[in-house]
Amino acid sequence: METDEYFMRHAIKEARKALKNEEVPVGCVIVKDGKIFAKGYNKKEQKKCAVYHAEIVAIENACKKLGDWRLNEDFTMYVTMEPCAMCAGAIVNHRIKKVVIGITEQNFGACGSGIDILNNQNLNTKTEVITGVMQDDCKKLLQDFFKQRRDIDKK
Repeated sequence: METDEYFMRHAIKEARKALKNEEVPVGCVIVKDGKIFAKGYNKKEQKKCAVYHAEIVAIENACKKLGDWRLNEDFTMYVTMEPCAMCAGAIVNHRIKKVVIGITEQNFGACGSGIDILNNQNLNTKTEVITGVMQDDCKKLLQDFFKQRRDIDKK
């Protein structure tokens, strides 16, 4: 059986695809029965639309493949950065049972760092959340991206 690190490595590969397209490097894979079922990476700039976060792209791909919007058959999401409120809402609405996160995001994170949509009693939600998987690798991708952007802006 594959480990959380194995699947996070694949999410990092997706994040690198975003990076090649000058997108914020966030990647996501959705796993079912110990196998990668769907993938996604940030495409906001490419699609010229703010909803194309890695999680949304991966969820859309999973729904198309499954032929249903309910991803409650023991699907697990691996994502390099903590989902925002929009993505956390999508996770809840698609009934994903478990989310594994590389790095948390205090300012915009909605899975426990800033706010907690995935385990909000008012919304009657309960999603297992694991954080810190390959945290250093995920953090370095983002830090390098933003450092490069600042360097470009200085020129």
